[in-house]
Amino acid sequence: MTLLKKALAVTAAITLPLSMAACGNSSSSSSSSSSHVDQVSIQDTSKVDSLDDGTLSEADRTIKWMGTFDLNQADGNETRVDTQLFNDKGGIIEWTRVTDSSKFEKLAAAISANDPPDIFKYEWMAFPCQTLINMYQPVDSIVDFDTDLWSDVKNGADKFVLNGEHYVAPISYSTGVLMMYDQDVVDSEGITDPYTLWMEGEWNWNTFREVMEEYVANGDGETPRYGITGWYAPQIIQQTGQTMVTYDGTHFESNIMNADIERAEEFIYNLKKDGLVYNEQWVNDASTALASMGNVMFFSMGPWALTGNYGPHDDQHWSVVPIPADPNTGAKITTSDMTAYMWVAGSTKDKAVKTWLECAHIAATDEQYQEDSKAKFMIDNPGWTDEMYDVLMVTSSSEYEQVFDYGYGISSSFSDDNSVTDGSGCTVRQLYENVIKTDDTGKQYTWSEVRSTYSKTTDDELAKVNAAIDAMEG
Repeated sequence: MTLLKKALAVTAAITLPLSMAACGNSSSSSSSSSSHVDQVSIQDTSKVDSLDDGTLSEADRTIKWMGTFDLNQADGNETRVDTQLFNDKGGIIEWTRVTDSSKFEKLAAAISANDPPDIFKYEWMAFPCQTLINMYQPVDSIVDFDTDLWSDVKNGADKFVLNGEHYVAPISYSTGVLMMYDQDVVDSEGITDPYTLWMEGEWNWNTFREVMEEYVANGDGETPRYGITGWYAPQIIQQTGQTMVTYDGTHFESNIMNADIERAEEFIYNLKKDGLVYNEQWVNDASTALASMGNVMFFSMGPWALTGNYGPHDDQHWSVVPIPADPNTGAKITTSDMTAYMWVAGSTKDKAVKTWLECAHIAATDEQYQEDSKAKFMIDNPGWTDEMYDVLMVTSSSEYEQVFDYGYGISSSFSDDNSVTDGSGCTVRQLYENVIKTDDTGKQYTWSEVRSTYSKTTDDELAKVNAAIDAMEG
């Protein structure tokens, strides 16, 4: 896939999560004005076979979708491109609504009752955890990654293979996190512009720290200033190209002894130690960090927290840059968000699910739909400039290596924050983020101490997963 095509394809992957964020939390709703852009003309495609050829009943052409949002409707009561393509091929989507907090329990109950949905949204816990307990089935019988239609995501699909079978058909990818800052502050205070550094290939950990130090040094001495808040520690560490858990296609292994991870952990440890990190309380969005607080240089989070009501408006002039690169490598890496749909175990709608996946992938990658998607994005986000949008597109494109950490899908206790009742976060989050936190006594733990605390837990959890894989293969 060309860079242009990949960049354009990402638009659909980004605009969908923006609308999805509103489904789980009304306060996080982005201000949508999509109706100001005419519905794109959706053209039938010859790349997908019709389901409505007289050989399938209506029931066989209907797929059950269990999710927190309705695939039948986009913002502004418009028809989604993927759904319209599917409908044009004779497909029908039946929605079972679930909440974000109950979705996995509802899915497991439906599978146990022999009444499973056909498709379910991919999330971190899907692989390998939920795959190993037979919540999903492989897609190789309905998706051929060697065909022109799917070859652009084959490398990504190959990362999600168990026992020689693919369990994920990636629809599209997008960057997981960007850093937003106030351009007016940069200009008025003569701070080195991060966007200029990025454009010149000089945006890395070293220049990132220098910019934050400039900003803090310019303070009035009365109101404390900080360099960064939000979510960024895993993404900075992954700029090394390393993740806490690795996978060779056969077994999962701990990578916490890796020297590059240690170097990255020491870098973010020192950011906190030297007073550049604000994490006294959780900051949810860019508007809070840059406007309400007004004493933080960077707010780092996913695009959902940088757009709509959370993004710049009126006379605010904000900018975005990617996570700074590891200066030892200079590699272009992004922690990837992936749009994909899992084929639920027990579903027998192979032809209908095949058609849905094909329609969804075409909607996300065909250039004819992307110009319209950008227009809607820019109307919904009038404070965003073309330059900001380009950062979003390029970092989500094939120019950047898309990185996933399997650690987020190992087990509930290891990977899922919702399973931890004391609010401390799951084990993999502790590994990534504990060096920028302090305990009740004010102590900040070094990477050596954090690693030692969670080393046995990591080894034990991975041993369980690998034993389950061996049993599956046996």
